[in-house]
Amino acid sequence: MAMSRLTRVPKLTFAQAALGVAVAAAAIGGQSTAHAETLGSGTQQYAAAHADHPETNVQAKAKISAAQVLALAKAQVGTSEDAAGGGTKFQKWYMNSPRALETVKRDGGSRQEYLNAAWCSMFVSWVGAHTGARSMVGWDAYTVEHARWFAKNHRWGQAPKPGAVVFFSWSGSKSLDDIQHVGFVVKDNHNGTISTIEGNTGNGTVAQRVRPTSQVVGYGYPNYTG
Repeated sequence: MAMSRLTRVPKLTFAQAALGVAVAAAAIGGQSTAHAETLGSGTQQYAAAHADHPETNVQAKAKISAAQVLALAKAQVGTSEDAAGGGTKFQKWYMNSPRALETVKRDGGSRQEYLNAAWCSMFVSWVGAHTGARSMVGWDAYTVEHARWFAKNHRWGQAPKPGAVVFFSWSGSKSLDDIQHVGFVVKDNHNGTISTIEGNTGNGTVAQRVRPTSQVVGYGYPNYTG
């Protein structure tokens, strides 16, 4: 089973883990109850979504709604990893994406190692790409860098909104450096919890979850049309 956080450790392989949740570039640390995500196989929307770069186009408002993104995410519920903790369409897509070349250069390791790496952030990225919302949702295999991208583009906050990308730390830390897992907000339950759709959670599946907001580091806000 894949672990929950893909961490940035340049010049180390993805298989090399440090104490706790820190792991090397394509490995994702964390708990069996939540994992990091990867993007899935290419489609026409994916090709169109790669026309621009998310680092500079997060403010571009594509005609994509939160409801569309959540519908595609929900349609993936039940998708599961193999016995080696990988083999999902999300991981295969990410491994073959142009972004994988960039993140390997940044973090170390090799593209091939994404196939069995924790895939929660890759799942989020896949959904964004396959709805044509990649420039708003971002794409990364490392949860911390995915969150930093939202913060850098002034799309970061503490209010749960449907379709927001939610980043978790099981310790309750509010530091981006401590992020271990990521998913999509479905709704605020107004009782100290949120409903989510997450990849690489539980036994390595896409599932709907209810999470305490005390474990939320923050939220990334795609610039949806509605």
